[in-house]
Amino acid sequence: MSNILVYALHFEGAINKNSLGAISAAAKLAGDLGGEAHVVLVGDDISDDTAASVGAYGATKAYRVNAAAGTAQPVVDALDQIASGGDYGYALFGGGLLGFEAGAGLAARRGGGIAVEVTGLTVDGGKLVAERPVLGDSQISKIGFKGFGVVVGRLNAFEATEGGSPAPVEDVTVELSKAAGQINVVTRGEQRGADVNIEDAQVLITGGRGLGKPESFSLAEDLAGAFGGNAAVAATRAAVDAGWFPYAGQIGQTGKTVAPKLYVGLGVSGAIQHKVGMQSAEAIVAINKDANAPIFDFADLGVVGDLHAITPALTEAIKAKKG
Repeated sequence: MSNILVYALHFEGAINKNSLGAISAAAKLAGDLGGEAHVVLVGDDISDDTAASVGAYGATKAYRVNAAAGTAQPVVDALDQIASGGDYGYALFGGGLLGFEAGAGLAARRGGGIAVEVTGLTVDGGKLVAERPVLGDSQISKIGFKGFGVVVGRLNAFEATEGGSPAPVEDVTVELSKAAGQINVVTRGEQRGADVNIEDAQVLITGGRGLGKPESFSLAEDLAGAFGGNAAVAATRAAVDAGWFPYAGQIGQTGKTVAPKLYVGLGVSGAIQHKVGMQSAEAIVAINKDANAPIFDFADLGVVGDLHAITPALTEAIKAKKG
């Protein structure tokens, strides 16, 4: 039971980056267990190149299943039947809502255990051990498995690393359950709400209640525009609940987990629920007029002052620096 199955979410010919991270993690762990990492892709339009590309991240085989993409039930059916026919002890999902739903279904189907929001994986005594934050991320819990184990990672928990060659692709015919066979996907998208993609951004400008009004998000947009390239605007739950920003851009326990190279908080207090979603940023900058705001306790650089005056000046300075 040393091989690891990985589910790879894909959209318009591209593999989801969290799935690629899961594949890289599984390849390393399977090697430590004396096995291999195999990937399952579910959909009706998966090209040979897309399926084989998982080999670049360490997978030694790609299973291609013709069924409705982006829905949980066909994924459960596919992974369960493939796992039952091979030396598989674990299944790994990169994260996200589909991972939670399909992972739970697979664990129930196989009578195994499940660990979610996992941020680290190790091998101890020939078995996989999952690590996940608990108690508001103040402690780390270690989880072992009896029987088949299902792991659902926290978003951005696993880093995708390339270095392998294209994987051989095997088409698998799966006997779908009645529910899965009745699914007809009419349209599919990767975001809920407005077109906000904060998970892939390298620079995130985040607005909090301290902005004072929804119109002040223009300050964040201008600053993100000054950085250019892969920069985006996000928000705290307080700003989203106030109707100032779409839910798709919310960071935190009830939003998304991000890990940009640079996080800039404008009027963000830094409540624990928000910290959970952004503390993996490489550099954290906070601008807030409240010198006692919790975000200053974990920010790399804190500026106490009026963000409405500081942010435009910062925007102009970045524009000038970039020429």
